[in-house]
Amino acid sequence: MKKNNLKARVIAFYLPQFHPIPENNQWWGKGFTEWTNVGKAKPLYEGHKQPKVPADLGYYDLRLNESRIEQAELAKQYGIEAFCYWHYWFGKGKQLLEKPFKEVLKVKKPDISFCLGWANQTWSGVWHGSPNRILIEQTYPGLEDYKEHFYSLLDAFKDKRYMKINEKLVFLIYNPIDIPNALEFTNYWQTLAKKEGLKGFHFIAHFSKKTEKYGCQSCVEGAPFATMEAQELEVQKINNIQKPTVYSYKSLVQYSKNYKLGENEYPLVMPNWDNTPRCGSSGIVLDGSTPKLFKEIVDNAIEKITQKYSKDEEKIIFLKAWNEWAEGNYMEPDLEYGHQYLEVLLSSLLKDTNKRKQDYKILN
Repeated sequence: MKKNNLKARVIAFYLPQFHPIPENNQWWGKGFTEWTNVGKAKPLYEGHKQPKVPADLGYYDLRLNESRIEQAELAKQYGIEAFCYWHYWFGKGKQLLEKPFKEVLKVKKPDISFCLGWANQTWSGVWHGSPNRILIEQTYPGLEDYKEHFYSLLDAFKDKRYMKINEKLVFLIYNPIDIPNALEFTNYWQTLAKKEGLKGFHFIAHFSKKTEKYGCQSCVEGAPFATMEAQELEVQKINNIQKPTVYSYKSLVQYSKNYKLGENEYPLVMPNWDNTPRCGSSGIVLDGSTPKLFKEIVDNAIEKITQKYSKDEEKIIFLKAWNEWAEGNYMEPDLEYGHQYLEVLLSSLLKDTNKRKQDYKILN
């Protein structure tokens, strides 16, 4: 499929925590991966759909090249242009979960565009309902560390698969507010990029709309239901329960229709949300998601960016997410809906609606 056959460029957030690492072995027990939480999840109220069970791709291990290739082929088949790999750099060279992406660079596969999102957060025990337990702290040692961080990723930035907007490398910062002097960081990386013969960065802020203050060129809408809570919009509580907090997915659809994109802002679409596999009864659930309702959100996002951006390469939608199984927001097929969420995504993206989906197998 040619990219110009699509109405938007879809970037899907990609979680690399589907393989064991020594730190998780120490914190949660030997062999822990994201699947550990997913597999042991239980329904917490009547009608609560847990556990979620993967279909086509199974309980994969991201140390395997075959798993990563299967994911990419499936994503491209349904119109997803790029994965935004979550990247963890805690300062002083400390990384976690870096192996899958390093393998992507090393073996030059899969053949799908990518960018990086710096998940600049302190890790706590929130995944197991213990938010006060600090596992590893996010730090910002200064310019020398920013330099080390940049050069640790230079091979990625020079990879032909790295996604660009107007020839600039896309790099997302989860929370630029937390960086002591974010403008110093972004300016320094722009300088280093040009020194290395690159055209520079297109920085995208996730949880801040004040792009210029942090040296970012755009931002992406935060998790919508979290914004809804912060704005105290009316949402439908279900079953009159307090834990987990349950909202109607229909209210998210309505919120999406009402939400107006800010300056230089890209929309974010979510197929679902249920982080009770991580957080138990203190989690949050969007109840009642269906492929049909998800399509309404995607259609609305496409309409917004079509009106806002004239250049095709700037018509970007972020998808949360490709494989966040323990947060309940994933596009990978499960036993309940199979490929239906992927199918409605593609049907919304196609410019020529008379074409059959079978005609669109691989993005070039």
